Amino acid sequence: MRLSSLLRPVALGSLSFALLGGACSNSGTTPNSGAAGTTGSAGTTGSAGTTGAAGTTGTAGANGTAGNTGTAGANGAAGSNGAAGSTGTAGATGTAGATGTAGANGTAGNTGTPDASANDAGKSEAGASDGPLPKFSFFVTSLVGMKRLSKNANGFGGDLRYGQTTGLAGADKICADLADTSMPGASAKGWHAFLSVPASGGAAAVDAIDRIGAGPWYDRIGRLLAQNKAALLADRPTGANAAILNDLPNEDGVPNHAPDPGMPEVDNHHVLTGSDAQGKLYGATSTCLSWTSTAATSGRPRIGFSWIASTRTNWISGQDEGGCGAGVNLAETGGSNPNNPIVCSGGGYGAIYCLADTP
Repeated sequence: MRLSSLLRPVALGSLSFALLGGACSNSGTTPNSGAAGTTGSAGTTGSAGTTGAAGTTGTAGANGTAGNTGTAGANGAAGSNGAAGSTGTAGATGTAGATGTAGANGTAGNTGTPDASANDAGKSEAGASDGPLPKFSFFVTSLVGMKRLSKNANGFGGDLRYGQTTGLAGADKICADLADTSMPGASAKGWHAFLSVPASGGAAAVDAIDRIGAGPWYDRIGRLLAQNKAALLADRPTGANAAILNDLPNEDGVPNHAPDPGMPEVDNHHVLTGSDAQGKLYGATSTCLSWTSTAATSGRPRIGFSWIASTRTNWISGQDEGGCGAGVNLAETGGSNPNNPIVCSGGGYGAIYCLADTP
């Protein structure tokens, strides 16, 4: 056996020992134990202290943003249901409804909108009484109107009772009905025919000037006729609008000399009054028995001129008509004719003047 064969195991064993022995001597060095402090890198478990970052769980305090649930306090905006208290604004019916705009907190205030329609309904109910009517307190009755109310092509003649007990009451109703036809609601203004009557049956005489209000008076489209009674008692009303001064208008505001647009002027200016130039009773036989008769023996009614024709100028008192019979005469035939006993022998149809208490 060779020596080299015997020595190989010994050498390997020595080498193994040397290696083992060197490892043990290194562990014996104290600083290297500090390297065991790298076991302290298990202290990175301390970085589990970043578990303290789990304190960011405190950001779960962002759950406090669940305090946004506090915005559920906006449910308190449901307190704007209290704005439903703006239903109370329904009671507002008035501008307090503007308080309802405070109800703007609640669109529920929109529920209040039906109340707004109730307000509108209130306006509808007010109708014509919602504010004053326009100025309208004077007119000459038109031929068309007199025919319609009398249901007679010749008008009423000297009998103006129109279903009432007296001629004056009937004439007043004629005025009110024609005014209402022209301007709905105008009958409430208190209309009176400018007519006088003598004493009769225990009743005292009545003067036309005492039957009307104090003025002022305006035609259908608001033009001034006169400011007061004194202004009325002139040949032509003092202060009257120039457009109507010499041609007094009918219930539609049309100057009555040419009442039909596009048609020529007609001779229709005789208007019944039974009065003198001061608006007082002219005479016992000048009123067709207090405006109750169309008989030829009922007298000759006194008339005024609604528009001027030559020297015939006074709007209240100018002539005695032919008689009390009903009729229509629109042709120029001269003055009144006692041989033709109708209310219009000199031109007309038995028109009357109407004046209201309220301008």
